[in-house]
Amino acid sequence: MDINEPNQHNAPFNHLAKMNLVQDSAQSAILAQITQKAERKLKLRWILAISSLPLFGIYAAFGIAPQSTVHNIPTATVIEEITLPTMSDTTANVAEQSFWYKEHVRRDDTLNTVLSRLNIYNRDAIDFIRNDSAASEIASALKPGRTIQAQTDSEGNLISLKYELDAGQFIAIKQTDTGYEASKVAQILENRPILKSAEIKSSLFGATDAANIPDHIAIQIAEMFESEIDFNTDLRRGDHLSVIYEGNYEQGELLTTGDVLAAEFVNNGKIYQAIGYRDDSGKMQYFTPEGKSLHKSFLRSPLEFTRISSSFSSGRFHPVLQRLRAHKGTDFAAPTGTRVKASGDAKVDFVGVKGGYGNVIVLKHDNGVSTLYGHLSRFAAGLRKGEKVVQGDIIGYVGTTGMSTGPHLHYEFLVNGQHRDPMKVALPKAIPIIGQDKLAFDAISQQLTAQIRLLGNSNIAALE
Repeated sequence: MDINEPNQHNAPFNHLAKMNLVQDSAQSAILAQITQKAERKLKLRWILAISSLPLFGIYAAFGIAPQSTVHNIPTATVIEEITLPTMSDTTANVAEQSFWYKEHVRRDDTLNTVLSRLNIYNRDAIDFIRNDSAASEIASALKPGRTIQAQTDSEGNLISLKYELDAGQFIAIKQTDTGYEASKVAQILENRPILKSAEIKSSLFGATDAANIPDHIAIQIAEMFESEIDFNTDLRRGDHLSVIYEGNYEQGELLTTGDVLAAEFVNNGKIYQAIGYRDDSGKMQYFTPEGKSLHKSFLRSPLEFTRISSSFSSGRFHPVLQRLRAHKGTDFAAPTGTRVKASGDAKVDFVGVKGGYGNVIVLKHDNGVSTLYGHLSRFAAGLRKGEKVVQGDIIGYVGTTGMSTGPHLHYEFLVNGQHRDPMKVALPKAIPIIGQDKLAFDAISQQLTAQIRLLGNSNIAALE
C-alpha cells in the first residue's frame, strides 16, 4: 500500500483532529476576550481606587480625630430670684428723664408758638416767663434767626431755658426748689478766623452769595477798595477775591461774624490787598501789607452798589430842559429811599430846597472842599445846618425831587468853588501807620498775608 494514499482507517482520526483544532481556536478567542475584559476591569478598579483616595483621607481624619464624650458631662440646676421693678419705680424713672429742644425764632413767631415748639406746657413756667422782669424781655426781643433752647421733662415741665439776646448776652431761666429764676448772662464766645474765596461771574454780591459770605462782609470789602475799584463798572468775569473775617462760635456753632481781618481782590489782573488793624479805641483800620492807609478823606461814591446813570460832563443834553447843558456832577441811579452817606468828615452848610436840585444837602469839608447831594426824597432825622457829620454817616435818602426824570442822587464835588469830576479827582490819603503800632502791625500783616496767599493759590472755597 502506497503510503501517499489516504488511509481509510485513519479518516475518523483526522476528522477528530480537525474538530480539536477548531475547538482550540474558539477557546483561544474566548480566553482573549476574557483577558481583555479582565484588563479593562483592572484599569477601572485602579481608577476607582485612585479617585477614592481623598475620601479615604477624609474618613481617616474623622476616624483618627478624638471624639468628645457627651454622655458623661455633669449637669446642675441653678435657681436665682430676679426682682422686677414696680410700677412706681418705672414711673419715677420716666419722670426723671429730660429732653433738650433747640429752635430758631421764625419771622411770624410769638412767645406762645416758640414755647409750644420747645414742648413747654406747664402753666407756672409760662406765667413766669410772661411776668418776671428779666424773663419777660424774651417776648419783646424775639427776632428772626435768634437761637432759643430749653430742657423739659417728659410731661412738658420746664427745667431750664436759654435765649440769645445778642452776640454777647443771653437770658437764662432755671428751675429751683422755690420756683424759677431768670438772669442775664454774658455769652462767652470763641473767636476764630474764617477763610473763604470767591470768583466773580456777574457781580460782587453774586460771588459772595455763591461762597456763602455774609452781605456785610461783601460791603466791607467794597468799602476797603472803593477808592481803587468801582464795583459798579470795573468788575470783570473771572476776577477773584480772598477774604479772612472774624467768626464767633459757641460750642462749635457759628453765631455771628465780625470784621474783615484781611482781603485780596484781583481785578482785571491787578492785585489789591488790605490788612486790618485795630487802634487803641478798638476801631478797625485797613492798610496795605506795607502799612499804607487805605482810608481816604472822601468816599468815591456816597451810595452802596449803584450804577452811574449820568457822568460828569461839560455839555450834555438835559432830559428836562431839552437842551445842551453842563453837567457838573455825577448821577447815581438808585431806588427811592436808598441811603445816602456823607462822603467825608464835614459840617452841614445847607439843608433844604434849592431850585432844580429839589431837596439838597451841602457839606463843607476841610481844605476848601464842598460836596452837594441833590434830588433827595427826605433828609436824615434831626439833620440841620452847622451840625458835624462823620464820613459814612447817613444824611439823606434818594428821591426824584426838583428837575428829575427818575429817582437818583445828583452828587457834586467842588474844590475852592470849582467843580471837579467826583470819579476822577485825586483823593488825599490818610497818614500811614508808624511807631510801635507799625511793629505790631508788621507781625499781623506777615501772618495774614501768608494765609491770603495760601488761600488764593489753593483755590480754597471755604475754611470755617
